[in-house]
Amino acid sequence: MLVHDNPPTRSLAETAYREIRDLLVTVRIRPGAPLSEEQLTRQLGMGRTPVREAIKRLEAERLVVVYPRRGMFATEIHLSDLELLTAVRAPLEGEAAFHAARRLFRADRERLRALRDEAGHCAAGAAAEIDLDSRVHRAIYDAAHNPYLAATLEQYYNLILRIWHFGLDRLPEVTSHIAELVPLLDAVLAGAADQARALAVEHVVSFQREVSAAL
Repeated sequence: MLVHDNPPTRSLAETAYREIRDLLVTVRIRPGAPLSEEQLTRQLGMGRTPVREAIKRLEAERLVVVYPRRGMFATEIHLSDLELLTAVRAPLEGEAAFHAARRLFRADRERLRALRDEAGHCAAGAAAEIDLDSRVHRAIYDAAHNPYLAATLEQYYNLILRIWHFGLDRLPEVTSHIAELVPLLDAVLAGAADQARALAVEHVVSFQREVSAAL
C-alpha cells in the first residue's frame, strides 16, 4: 500500500527548509556554528518533524554537517570551495542559459525583460546587487524548463551566495558583475543560445576571479 505524505507536514518541512537555508546562506548562522534542533523549533514556531526533515535536506546540500555524538553544525566555508564550485557550476549555468534561449515561453520572456530593464538601472549596494543577481539566475533556471538542472544549479548557487555573504565586508561593490547580466539577458531574449551560454559561463568565472582576488 502506498503511503502519501500529509500535505501540511510537507508544507511545514518546506517552510522550515527555506527559513533555515536563508539563515545559513546569509551567514546569520555563522559557518561552523552549532545548530540546536530545540532552538530552531522555538525560533521557527513549529514542531521537530519539519525541522528534522529540513536539516536532512540541508545536510544533503552541504549547508549542514552532522557528526555522530557531536551534533549538527553549519558547514565551514573555505575559499578553495569557490574555485571547485565554479568548475562545476560554470558549464551548468551555460547549459541553463542555452536552453532558456531556445525554450522561452511568453511568461518567461516577460519576466526576463523586466529583469533586464532592472539590471540596466540596478541600485548600488550589496543587498540590491545580491538580490538582483539571485532573481536573474533563478529566472534563467526556470526558463530552461529542466527541473533536474534547476535543482542542481539552485544547490550550487546557494553555496556561492553563502561565500558572497561571508566575504561581503571585504568585497568591493560588484556593479560590473551585475552589468554583465544585461548582455546575458539580451542574448537569452534574442534566442542567441550559443552566445547566451558563453556569456553565462564568463559571468560565473569572472565572479570567481573577482572574489578570489579580494579575499
